[in-house]
Amino acid sequence: MVDRIRELLEGNLADEAIAELENYRRGGGAMDDTLFYLLGNAWRKKGNWQMAMNNYHEAVAINPESPARHALDIANEILDFYNKDMYNQ
Repeated sequence: MVDRIRELLEGNLADEAIAELENYRRGGGAMDDTLFYLLGNAWRKKGNWQMAMNNYHEAVAINPESPARHALDIANEILDFYNKDMYNQ
C-alpha cells in the first residue's frame, strides 16, 4: 500500500492517492503513521493545508518521531509567513 501511494504522489496523482487511502480506511484498513503522513502529503499537493495538517497531526499522535512532525513544522512556518493582506495592496 505504501509503495503504491508513493508512486501515485511521485506521478502527481494526488486525487488518486487520496481516493485509494480513503477507500482503504473506509474498508477497515488500519492507518499507521506512514499512511497518515502520505495522505497529508497528498492533500498538501492539492493545496488543502487544513486536511494536510490534520493528517500530519494524526501521524504524529501515532508516532511522535514520524516525518510528519517535520512536515507539520514546515506547514506551520509557511502558513505563519503567508499574509493575505499583501495581495490586496
